[in-house]
Amino acid sequence: MGLISNGTTLLDAGALDSGVATGSMTHIKTLTASSSATLSFVHGASSVVFDGTYKEYVFKFIDIHPNTNGADYTFNVSIDSGSNYNVAKKTTQFNARHSEDDGTKTFSYITANDLDGATGYQIIGDGVGADADQSLSGMLHFFNPGDTTFRKHFMAEVNNYRENDNSYNVFTGGYISTTSAINAIQFKFASGNTDAGSIKMYGIV
Repeated sequence: MGLISNGTTLLDAGALDSGVATGSMTHIKTLTASSSATLSFVHGASSVVFDGTYKEYVFKFIDIHPNTNGADYTFNVSIDSGSNYNVAKKTTQFNARHSEDDGTKTFSYITANDLDGATGYQIIGDGVGADADQSLSGMLHFFNPGDTTFRKHFMAEVNNYRENDNSYNVFTGGYISTTSAINAIQFKFASGNTDAGSIKMYGIV
């Protein structure tokens, strides 16, 4: 006997119906930095899918390393396939900090890194160290970029080994202030290049 909810078959003979979302992650694209000024995912280019195909996209940052000490790691989005990365945002940010010498432990809202309708790049990890053992790792969730009714929400969490030898767990969230479809996203350091590291892009069913 099948399991039916509100007229929709969810289980039939012990198996999920083909129309039921499973929440599985589909790998779309990996970009690897090598002294790269930017890393961009543009819908329709180089096998990238960034539209209404998936309701959620996840970007995983793995050992993102700057060539400029103390650089801020940022992102911006585009509604014109990457011709311009300049869409307005309303954002918040807070972090938890623990120094390497165990002398400092803080939890703070970071007013300097929030945006109130500005079109510039959003910082998701500030002051990343350029020493050989310093980098940034984490992820960014982007919701329903292809929608043309609602503004587009995002959440980022990264662990940032800063130039001052402090570990920062940085949480950034907000929305993109447009009802136009988002079809490209770009990551870069605010100064200098991305010396090494990779970004993996996934779609979630």
